[in-house]
Amino acid sequence: MDDDPEKKQPVPNHLIREKSPYLQQHAYNPVDWYPWGDEAFRRAAEEQRPVFLSIGYATCHWCHVMARESFADPGIAALLNSGFIAVKVDREERPDIDSIYMMACQQMTGQGGWPLTIIMTPDKKPFFAGTYLPRTSRAGMTGLRELLEMVIRRWKEQQDTLVAAADRLTARLAEGAGPPAGGTADASLLRDGYEELAASFDPVNGGFGRAPKFPTPEKILFLLRYWKRTASGQALGMAERTLESMRCGGIHDHPGGGFHRYSTDAGWRVPHFEKMLYDQALLLMAFTEAWLATKKAVYRKTAEAIITYVTRDLSSPEGAFISAEDADSPGGEGAFYLWTEKELSEILGPRDGPFAAALFHVRKEGNFVSAETGPGKNILYLQPGSREHPEDLSRVAAIRERLLAERQKRPRPQRDGKVLADWNGLMIAALAQSSRAFHDPAPYRAAESAMHVILERLQAADGGLLHRYCDGEAAIPAFADDYAFVIRALIELYETSFDPAWLAEALVLKRYLDRHFSDKGGDGYFTTSDEGEALIARRKEIYDGAVPSANSVMLSNLVLLGHLTGDPVHEAQASRLADAFSGTVRCSPSAYSAYLCGLDHLLCPATDLVIAGEEADPVAAEMIRVVCDTYLPSLTVHVRTPRTAAALDAVAPFLRSMVSQDGKTTAYLCTGRTCAVPVTSVDALRKAIGEKKENNG
Repeated sequence: MDDDPEKKQPVPNHLIREKSPYLQQHAYNPVDWYPWGDEAFRRAAEEQRPVFLSIGYATCHWCHVMARESFADPGIAALLNSGFIAVKVDREERPDIDSIYMMACQQMTGQGGWPLTIIMTPDKKPFFAGTYLPRTSRAGMTGLRELLEMVIRRWKEQQDTLVAAADRLTARLAEGAGPPAGGTADASLLRDGYEELAASFDPVNGGFGRAPKFPTPEKILFLLRYWKRTASGQALGMAERTLESMRCGGIHDHPGGGFHRYSTDAGWRVPHFEKMLYDQALLLMAFTEAWLATKKAVYRKTAEAIITYVTRDLSSPEGAFISAEDADSPGGEGAFYLWTEKELSEILGPRDGPFAAALFHVRKEGNFVSAETGPGKNILYLQPGSREHPEDLSRVAAIRERLLAERQKRPRPQRDGKVLADWNGLMIAALAQSSRAFHDPAPYRAAESAMHVILERLQAADGGLLHRYCDGEAAIPAFADDYAFVIRALIELYETSFDPAWLAEALVLKRYLDRHFSDKGGDGYFTTSDEGEALIARRKEIYDGAVPSANSVMLSNLVLLGHLTGDPVHEAQASRLADAFSGTVRCSPSAYSAYLCGLDHLLCPATDLVIAGEEADPVAAEMIRVVCDTYLPSLTVHVRTPRTAAALDAVAPFLRSMVSQDGKTTAYLCTGRTCAVPVTSVDALRKAIGEKKENNG
């Protein structure tokens, strides 16, 4: 029968077997999507069809729009299915593929973004690149339908021309993936990076450049280090102004904690509402370090709210952290986070309702305009520079809690539940840092749990890592980012717990990274392993974008490992890496802020502290507390006790001679190549640390 309900059931495409939430979103499209793999490209070659490659991620708003407009449309699907082999890629699962074809898009169009649309030959060479395309042409934008029809026609009539264009672009991509410009990495890079940031700083709203504005926490971390290095009040002022403006703006989720991905305006008020794990991690680092540098309670409060959000809403069932929350919910983009004046009144009552409306700039007519969500909706934001009166603190906290409780009843945005090794590494590192800065064991426990998931469930058969865990499956050989970020997390776990097992594991992964990712003809690390899939180019990344590059993070890691193990090989490797990329960085240093953080540590007279004594000695505990309370970004700390001595000496043999004197806990403090006389009292260590603070501004 024509009305047989079974005939109306959507037929899944090849994505139905995939674990990625993004690919699953497209598994029932009428488009005959393939995942990236041999099957798709073999068919393209056999049938001599071009490949239509679409790259996005599960919480991408414009990916959703293009899916609804085009990929769910039978007419568009018919064109794709008849004229192309259609391939879908989750950029978070395959950052290597995304990186190469994003570079192609930027070369062809001067811009990039997601969804990323690529049309290429069966041998993966691109000849068209773009981002979001409407279904049909409008407002000067080429429609997907018209594009597909044109490519089908030209592929039949002028295939040689398209292939030649693809060959030329691929050659340029390979050339761009060649050795970076090297030179000598010196302190002038730090100064030039600071001056670039100062020139692009927005003194009114904080942040750098114009709208849209991204948090870019690495720039804050560098400015704090530059202030520490030079005593530049302007550097500290730029960092604080930016943090304060973001904290007060609508980019900050005031009831729930955490931050949205970016602000569409210059004043941080109107966010793009998706929430990414990596943003939470990097901003947690920035607010934690700002607290250490200034001891302003508002920074600690904001950091603790990020921790609360992540552990509440982004925890995976296994004990690690999932990737993201969507911007969209059933009421439209951002609907989950918006409020009306009436809602505040009904939830909070006649006393607190008007108070909250005034505090968060809620108006009857609304402060946010969206065709999807309708009139009268408001984003909550505070006035930058304002301070809650001491007697209002508990009142405001209670208001936030009541609004959050009410919001939890709403249909919430979809969450991307995959666990990524690299993003978890960032989050683990941030939690460990905040745990020791705030003397709170809870973030460390969360970090420790997540690291066990990474090391147990994302362990590859050859001793390396896997990139992604989702729905019970660990898969995809890890990338350089995974190793760099997890190594950093292991170092931070060690510096917080002083368990030598974490440091030993960091060295294991560092050796694997050296063996499979290092450039045998130069310095630095490739994104992909020497045993990984061969793509049209093998790249070495240094640019610090939404997340820092693997090479930037490894620069810091190598310096830290050099100081922690006493092995000069690590520091020499850090120096070579810094020099290898210095020419590239010198063109625009502020675009490489994480690299500058590592370079600052490499060049400055770093401080190394060893505390030797009994584990239960309160003097040792107080010494650790004194150090953890101090902003010394170039500091490394060992705690050597009878219980840990053997394991610690195995990874850091230079510690064997550093023992307690006369039965007292003893602190050994060295700066640069000079060591002070060992001290056995907390006051003496505090004085030495204080002198170190004065010497560094």
